[in-house]
Amino acid sequence: MSKIALITGITGQDGSYLTEILLEKGYEVHGIIRRSSSFNTQRIDHLYANKKLLDKRLFLHYGDVVDTSNLNRLLEKIQPDEIYNLAAQSHVKVSFEVPDYTAQVDALGTLRFLDAIRETGLKKVKFYQASTSELYGKVQEVPQTEKTPFYPRSPYGVAKLYGYWIIVNYREAYNLFACNGILFNHESPRRGETFVTRKITRAAARISAGLQDKLSLGNLHSKRDWGYAPEYCEGMWRILQQDKAEDFVLATGETHTVKEFVELTFKDLGIELEWKGKGVEEKGVISAIDFTKGNQLLEKDKKEYRFDFSEKLKAGDVVVSVNPEYYRPTEVDLLIGDPAKAEKILGWKAATKFEELVHVMIKADLDKVLRKGY
Repeated sequence: MSKIALITGITGQDGSYLTEILLEKGYEVHGIIRRSSSFNTQRIDHLYANKKLLDKRLFLHYGDVVDTSNLNRLLEKIQPDEIYNLAAQSHVKVSFEVPDYTAQVDALGTLRFLDAIRETGLKKVKFYQASTSELYGKVQEVPQTEKTPFYPRSPYGVAKLYGYWIIVNYREAYNLFACNGILFNHESPRRGETFVTRKITRAAARISAGLQDKLSLGNLHSKRDWGYAPEYCEGMWRILQQDKAEDFVLATGETHTVKEFVELTFKDLGIELEWKGKGVEEKGVISAIDFTKGNQLLEKDKKEYRFDFSEKLKAGDVVVSVNPEYYRPTEVDLLIGDPAKAEKILGWKAATKFEELVHVMIKADLDKVLRKGY
């Protein structure tokens, strides 16, 4: 008999990849989606449209982690073996604008779920909480491990801190199988367009096509530990397959700056950048262009079309600038995780290198610009 999994945040980047992984493993997957006046299921549309899956092995339910009665009803109806709580207001900068909502979803949403498990008597269910490297914030040691003290620097980080500790508390107080996955930044072509990595690759593709003039960013010198999202979703599953409930850091153990991500993205397109100015005056200027590289990027996958780069682009053009509006009120300068525990106990290790991650993302956005014109 197949296992039953319940996923909140199923329409997000991680939710969509995790759904694919679980379906491949033979699970029956239930996802909670929020009611909206427009469709927001793009990341799972390929699964949603599969008549062999929908309402047979994949089921979608309207709900929200701010609605306690809804969670209780769904748990009683679905009776899941595993729950993956990926629902969140997950944009760090936005959390400063909507701190109350962020706390309601990211902090109290976790509590509501844990209490719903207790009230419905699902004592054997395994619960995964999507925790975050933003817990470390103003880092107390380098690299960060499961034992590193937390120092969150945003309403998002603080809300997730509550989520982390309420998981630990309910695990110890009520013997629930509840785990935190402290995941460092993980990206993919399915990343939301307002997150910095996807913002970079999408803008670079549009700039190369003449659809956009410039990419505006905040702190170019922030350092992050960037991995590939599908691998991290596999790690989530592995965390819940253990006999003992524990918390794990998932990370690559490498760190790179936002500026490095920008440079590598444009370089993949054949656009070399040089940097001029400092602070808010820092700018990325085109120093050289090789228009053949963009087509090589596509031809590696034997595409039958060519990409016409904008004739407007030339050496000396400013294509990257700094906008102070994108700065956070309290910045997180450096995040780098130590995944030794996950490697030892879970057998999990990040395989996709930074350069390959950037390549996968810019290629996908270049393909979108060519096929869809945006």
